[in-house]
Amino acid sequence: MTSNVSRSASAAGTASHNPRKAALASWIGSAVEYYDFFIYGTAAALVFGKLFFPSIDPQLANVAAFATFGVAYITRPLGAVLLGHIGDKFGRKKVLTLTLLLMGFSTFMIGVLPTYEQIGFAAPALLVVMRLLQGISAAGEQAGANSMTLEHAPDHRRAFFTSFTLSGTQAGLILATLVFIPISALPEDQLLAWGWRIPFLLSAVVVAVGFWVRRTLPETPAFEEDAQAKGKAKLPVVELFTQHKAQVLRVVFAALVSVVSTIFSVFTLSYAVNTIHIPRATMLTVLVLANVVALGAIPLWATLSDRIGRRPVFILGALGSAALIWPYLWALSTANIPLIFALGILLSGVVYSAANGVWPALYGEMFDTRVRLSGMAIGTQLGFALGGFAPTISAAILGDGPTGWIPVAAFTTGAALVSAIAAFTARETYRVPMAQLGKYGAASAAPAPSSQRGAQTA
Repeated sequence: MTSNVSRSASAAGTASHNPRKAALASWIGSAVEYYDFFIYGTAAALVFGKLFFPSIDPQLANVAAFATFGVAYITRPLGAVLLGHIGDKFGRKKVLTLTLLLMGFSTFMIGVLPTYEQIGFAAPALLVVMRLLQGISAAGEQAGANSMTLEHAPDHRRAFFTSFTLSGTQAGLILATLVFIPISALPEDQLLAWGWRIPFLLSAVVVAVGFWVRRTLPETPAFEEDAQAKGKAKLPVVELFTQHKAQVLRVVFAALVSVVSTIFSVFTLSYAVNTIHIPRATMLTVLVLANVVALGAIPLWATLSDRIGRRPVFILGALGSAALIWPYLWALSTANIPLIFALGILLSGVVYSAANGVWPALYGEMFDTRVRLSGMAIGTQLGFALGGFAPTISAAILGDGPTGWIPVAAFTTGAALVSAIAAFTARETYRVPMAQLGKYGAASAAPAPSSQRGAQTA
């Protein structure tokens, strides 16, 4: 037992020379991956209803377009099982390469799809197939990048380094939105004819950049040492649900905080543009500014959680988001542009970033190395499923008149409250050494020795 712990501790020390490289590779890869994923949400909010569902009522067309956004979340749990197995059995690097290539292929193919006018019902069917492939890819991306970065990071800065995965996600959203701002300004006929395809076709370029960055990323010593000491898990999913099922459920419910993100970035964009008739460029600018602020806020919140713990920071973000969604939706309903900017940046850029920046460490530290990627992937993707369908649900429950937004606000608040409760029940792990993470019977709450911490700061 002692030798195993010693080897694991040695792995953490060896990994310390690569935390920055791992964080950079995760940041760039996540930015590329989620640029592809988010341009779909923007297109669904702005044009897909008209291009792929033109024969039905406009409100129903929006619901159908949002449903195609949500279907990716159906395959994400399947992708989590498959890619989690590969990552925990064969290594994190293989998963990160596979997810990037799969996302790039499916996104580029969306850009060349014929529309409903050209091939009828086959058009939305093909759109759904490509979106399902995007979902499989996304399922493994964040869990793989988070596991890779967590296992390279020094014990006392794990949240800071893992937060780069999520700031990369924000960068992907920023890039996706920036690409759409000039395209959304095109005349309606040009936007629908060819303009919407450009962001999808550009994915070929950004995927090539991401693949080039990740090709030299080494496997984590923590994974290699654990495999040598204990052998690779034959069926990581079986081991996960045998020994860690409570943690998986906790991650599922905590991940419901993602509803805030998809409501803010997808539903409110459609609601503001199509129902309240706020200019597209105005709302896209709100999204960009909120995510620019988030780029700075995420690592700051993560740094705070390295000092005071994961749970208080995450819970603050969830509860704050539950409260702020109400004035934000009210501001949208009244078309109060200054208030929309102020509340949008505060909600998504500052407050939600507390939960968003901390969850990679909070969830990843619930599991040991043998099943970490599977645990994070499966738990988050089951929870994210509600987030994926949140725009569809919100479009369906949206009422008429100036107070029609209230059911949407109540739905968002409920999801955020459940998330906060789940995090409250979690074990605090910010002082637990890497070798003892996920070992719930051990007396592992003590901080790492100062000599070890000092050796890991490189």
